[in-house]
Amino acid sequence: MCKKSDIGEKPLLPWLLGMAMATMFSLVYLITPVYLLTAGPCLLLRCPSTTASFYYALPMLISILIPPRCSPFVLRLLRPMLSYFDFEAIYMGDDMVRKEWESGKKNYIFAAQPHGVLSFVGMCLAISEPADVARVPTATASVVLKTPILKNVMGIFNLVDASAASLKRILRKGGSILIYIGGIAELFKSCRTEERLYLKKRKGFIKMALREGVDVVPIYLFGNTSVLSVLKHGPLAALSRKIQASLTWFWGRWYLPIPRDEKLLYVVGKPIGLPHIAEPTQEDIDKWHGVYCDEVRKIFELHKEKLPMYKHKKLFID
Repeated sequence: MCKKSDIGEKPLLPWLLGMAMATMFSLVYLITPVYLLTAGPCLLLRCPSTTASFYYALPMLISILIPPRCSPFVLRLLRPMLSYFDFEAIYMGDDMVRKEWESGKKNYIFAAQPHGVLSFVGMCLAISEPADVARVPTATASVVLKTPILKNVMGIFNLVDASAASLKRILRKGGSILIYIGGIAELFKSCRTEERLYLKKRKGFIKMALREGVDVVPIYLFGNTSVLSVLKHGPLAALSRKIQASLTWFWGRWYLPIPRDEKLLYVVGKPIGLPHIAEPTQEDIDKWHGVYCDEVRKIFELHKEKLPMYKHKKLFID
């Protein structure tokens, strides 16, 4: 029988494995920028020696040559993370949405929030259902897909460029896409005492959905803003906002980059019922954006009681 950990009733070995795996992703985000900033100069200056600088820069060079690839096999190996976080997924609608996008009869924009420092809720969903990840890519900032090491580590989650051209290309081919509405700007709203979404001005996804004739499915990621805390001010925070990637300091358990082992909940709402409007007016966009915000708020209020950290949280849409 597995020993119990001192943090509750979770078996010790899976808990430790899950913690190590989750921490690996945190460390990749923290260490990669420092490594890249030093590997390039070391290689160019051949410091401390030609051989040493080459081997130090070798991971960077290999990563540059290898494109990011989705890997359901690797995702299955990460299953201890599900136990570490006590992960759960809830689907509010019936199976019709899944059947439609699996069969190719209908495609969707799956709109997720909040972003958090790192989306461990999204990662856990991918780990629990790796086959779905291969079918529905996740949009991310182009800088993530171009950064050596980071692109290969996070690429296992089937990432694509979040540019409008890229998203339209996927939708017009009949594919579905998952996007994080608040993006990196929402990262700096992460807080353990209140929930703030960067959503009020984010209407582009509604405009695109109306034009392309695809429906939008709201997804709420409970726990993304509580497993890690973030440094919200200073030069690194400003740089993160500018390049749309996390370069700031963050922490979790024991003030280290170890995510807190709190319950994570992935809630998929129902499609909001968007019509196809080839040339939507601003009034059309505002109307359906309001419908979307109302649905997000309903999901939050309906399910927040399931998580201890969220019972007393209030939702603010900024």
